[in-house]
Amino acid sequence: MRFGEQLDDERMLELLRPGAGIDTVISADTYGQGEADLMLGRALAGVPRDDYCVVGAVGHDFYEGERQGPKGFPRFTNPELRGPDGYRDYLRMATERSLERLGADQLDLLLLHNPDRIGYTSETVWNEMRELRADGLTQAIGVAPGPANGFTLDLIRCFELFGDEIDWGMVILNPFEPWPGELVLDAAATHGVKLITRVADYGGLFWGDVRPGHELAEHDHRGFRPPGWIEAGAEKLALLEPLLEQTGLTLMQLACAWNLSRPAVECVAPTLIQEIGPESRSIEDKRAELASLPADAALTPAQVDEIRAIGDNRGSMALKGASTEHEGADQADRWSLTPELSDLAERWGIDPATDLIKTS
Repeated sequence: MRFGEQLDDERMLELLRPGAGIDTVISADTYGQGEADLMLGRALAGVPRDDYCVVGAVGHDFYEGERQGPKGFPRFTNPELRGPDGYRDYLRMATERSLERLGADQLDLLLLHNPDRIGYTSETVWNEMRELRADGLTQAIGVAPGPANGFTLDLIRCFELFGDEIDWGMVILNPFEPWPGELVLDAAATHGVKLITRVADYGGLFWGDVRPGHELAEHDHRGFRPPGWIEAGAEKLALLEPLLEQTGLTLMQLACAWNLSRPAVECVAPTLIQEIGPESRSIEDKRAELASLPADAALTPAQVDEIRAIGDNRGSMALKGASTEHEGADQADRWSLTPELSDLAERWGIDPATDLIKTS
């Protein structure tokens, strides 16, 4: 993603190594086409297996697929790569290869990574995910939409179809991006699906060293955010000062506590970035701050609502997944609304024409 300054291998390994209050590590096989798995495997070497949890993710086919520019590698369910009769072999192969790179015999959690419409709804896909768990390659299974915001109705549909089997889901959620991730929280809780919330730092803003005028590296992924997002975010951060005094938390800890106070949220995964510039905090300091989040940092419902009102971002971006704004053939990350999804939206009190569109 080219976030901030590049770290040398030894520094990265030390940051990734479980311990000092952070004992869950997350990887995805497509990151660096296996290189992220390999580096994490180096960091895990010598650490007792019972001392950490490792989360893996598979779904982008970089083995047989060709990279599609910034969109990355195609999903393994792409009909140009294989049909349903090939899903089982691919998922098993990809999981086994990821485990080899990690130097592990079993994952604690395996996520279906960035599925397309087929991945959200295919009984064949989820039968194999269940088999991988039953065969001991992973202790739990889940689904990780993204990397962009959206997939709201698709994720809820996945919970409805396979919620009895799905253990975890992953969504983007933080105090300045409550929408649209918050729309799936009740469905996750209803179906007993625990949630990992990523980007809890809102592009680094909650770490405190990204401020107006901050330098971003060339091709930094945050450059895709709308112009002025840092300036607007800084104004919102100032409104949180009374809550920081009430809770005794840091900005980052407040963001994590806000997420963890929402229904079904069991885990936060902020992005640790070594920002550019002499005034930037060390990434080691950020890691220590995250690890020191008090276990009893839950916020009151009134505090949750107050923060949500400050960060309200409804309608601020075009969303991926099923949408009333999409017409024509399915794309890898966007498709039209179906009658089934329209009925689902009504059941969950969501109006796709107003709740899932860009309005500003």
